[in-house]
Amino acid sequence: MAQWQELLSLDSGLQSSVSQLYEGKFPRDIRHWLSTCIESQDWDSAAVDENKAVICLQALLQHLEEQRNIMLQGKNILLGPDFSWMNNYLLMHFKNEPVKMAMILSECLKEERKILASANSAKGCSNPVMLLKWRELDNRITDLKQRVLEIKKQTKILESLNEKLDFIQKTWPSTVEQNTGLAESKAVVEQGCFKQMAVIQQRKQFVLEQLVSILNQASKIEETLLEEELPEWKRRNQLACIGCPTDTSLDLLQKWFTDVTEVLLGVYELLQKLQEQSNAYSNNDTSSFSASIAEIKEFTQPLITKLIENALVVEKQPFMQNLTHRPLILKIGVRFTVTVRFLANLPDFKFLLKVKPGFSRDVEESNTTNGSRLFEFTRNDSKVLDVDTPGGGLMAEFAHMSLKEKKSKSKGANESYLGVTEDLHLIRFETVLYHNGQTYNINARSLPVVIITSSSQVPSAWASIMWWNMHCTSKSMNLSLFLEPPPLPWQHLSQLLSWQFLSAAQRGLDEDQLSMLKEKLVDGHNDVVHWNRFSKDESAWIWIDAILTLIKKHLADLWRDGHIMGFVSRQRAKLLLQGKPNGTFLIRFSESVKGGAITFSWVDSSTEETHVHAVEPYTKQELSLLSLPHVITRYSLTMRGKTTNPLIYLYPDIPRDLVFEKYCKESDPLATKMKIKGYIKRILTVSSNDPTPPPSPPTEMPEMDFELTEILDDFLGIFESDGGFSPCQETPYLDALMSQDDTDNISMQ
Repeated sequence: MAQWQELLSLDSGLQSSVSQLYEGKFPRDIRHWLSTCIESQDWDSAAVDENKAVICLQALLQHLEEQRNIMLQGKNILLGPDFSWMNNYLLMHFKNEPVKMAMILSECLKEERKILASANSAKGCSNPVMLLKWRELDNRITDLKQRVLEIKKQTKILESLNEKLDFIQKTWPSTVEQNTGLAESKAVVEQGCFKQMAVIQQRKQFVLEQLVSILNQASKIEETLLEEELPEWKRRNQLACIGCPTDTSLDLLQKWFTDVTEVLLGVYELLQKLQEQSNAYSNNDTSSFSASIAEIKEFTQPLITKLIENALVVEKQPFMQNLTHRPLILKIGVRFTVTVRFLANLPDFKFLLKVKPGFSRDVEESNTTNGSRLFEFTRNDSKVLDVDTPGGGLMAEFAHMSLKEKKSKSKGANESYLGVTEDLHLIRFETVLYHNGQTYNINARSLPVVIITSSSQVPSAWASIMWWNMHCTSKSMNLSLFLEPPPLPWQHLSQLLSWQFLSAAQRGLDEDQLSMLKEKLVDGHNDVVHWNRFSKDESAWIWIDAILTLIKKHLADLWRDGHIMGFVSRQRAKLLLQGKPNGTFLIRFSESVKGGAITFSWVDSSTEETHVHAVEPYTKQELSLLSLPHVITRYSLTMRGKTTNPLIYLYPDIPRDLVFEKYCKESDPLATKMKIKGYIKRILTVSSNDPTPPPSPPTEMPEMDFELTEILDDFLGIFESDGGFSPCQETPYLDALMSQDDTDNISMQ
């Protein structure tokens, strides 16, 4: 099924997420009507190659013209989409910037795939009990709204009866004076008035009883919203921050909050009207009726207050633009974004809510050890909640926030015992609502954030974010968790680790891969992992994180499609390959290279003795030069004077080319396209000479500064568009590689 068609089958919450991807970037109508053509183009390549971007744009324009001609032939111009407008839009916005369009569509299509993966995962583990509970709650709220409508009708009828009785009581005496013949009917009229008053009293009592019943029902629903549904959404939002594929849409919760708030305010308004009627149309029970109304008001107002003051939520937790996949990590002086939403989305509240962010007030007022590091915002950035947003919610996006550190006034007593990446802080959002003479103090707070000073601290900070969010909830804000960090059950940590790989490349970890990681992480037989073992002493997480980076940048397709076995030890790989046909190989991550590397092991049974060889691991610097599919398909081994590619079958028995050929595109980025007279065309290849089993383990790579490695990646990734090296780049790096002995080498052939 086409990707767009799959998205159209999702629920409204996920479709809303898709819609927001294109908001302000690219018309959703064009995405819809040109979905087949859009999905057939290679936008990833076009995003980095202007020539390809131009070709893709021309393909869209040509497809538009074809569709327009078909529509003209069918004589249904008025019924069909406006293809002329689409054509003009593409020309106006992207004719001179085709790469910009390619970048937008490349990113949006990737995000669409993530949403689909999340939806498919949710379908696989959907909870029928939860769906039934939501349906039941929705029905209860619908019934509540219907009951309020009925009471409004009864109140109008009551008002009409009061008006009629008041008219008779005021006009009958003057009528009797003008016509003495009617005097004898006075008793009859008075008797009728008494009957009318009795009917009014009954209806008043009925209305009050119904209002009390409605409020009792609303109170139970409010308790469900505040004690169950809202905390459950906050937990889903919290787990989504650390990679869990879960639906964090607020559509249902906003609908319920809005409906119940509307009901409660409607009840309060009815009570006001009943009081006005009582004051306007005097009768014998005015005082008792007013007392009953006042009593019901006293019950109603706290329900309204509690619901409204809990309706502000942080919809999107703080994240930096260059680190969207790892929210809650903020760097001093770097811009970050956070979104808040008010769930009681009533028109009366529009423009009444001005939200002001505040930093770490809870932390500053407490006696935690965080007191030595204080921060403040670089600008005063208050926002008015508005409905002119995607989905029409009362929300605000704080898109230009940044932090600076304040000097601590006191030293010594408040000195922090926590490292920078274990130091947790909060961002608060506060507003005051004035409505119908009432004042509501409303606030919300983000999940704890870690504030770093260097990009090299990101992996350690993310370890803290994951650990805290697996242990704590938004109700139990234990900001001092890392003073004595509790262990994490392997059951929870294995799930967490799988989420990281799922969010990085749409495939989690299987039981075999998790088993290998368990051997490295679990201490003892109690199936728990201690914080120091995970993040400090042996830096297991740093190794795993480096592999995640390797996958995301260089191996995403192979990992997603299940061709990388990944987490399998050297000994386990040997056992798996023993007995397999000659040339069977598997791809696994290096256990020795801390900075993240990948290797392949293959079985050699061409002689009497079977050997399993492993090539020296490839790091991200080397994969920047030559992709792993190209490495595998071009790999050559010189052994006993004969040069061949020893890699024949991907484990268990899949022919190599059947797997990797589709990844080796015709437009090979590393094959030169220049035809220079007198020279033979060359391509970049890898080779090894005479392996001696078992190969010695590779040396551990020195730890590098995060920012420095990023610069190095960019440097190594600078190639000419035809795939060749510039003269100044080619020689030093290749010479260094060619100088290695008895290892795989990159050579030009």
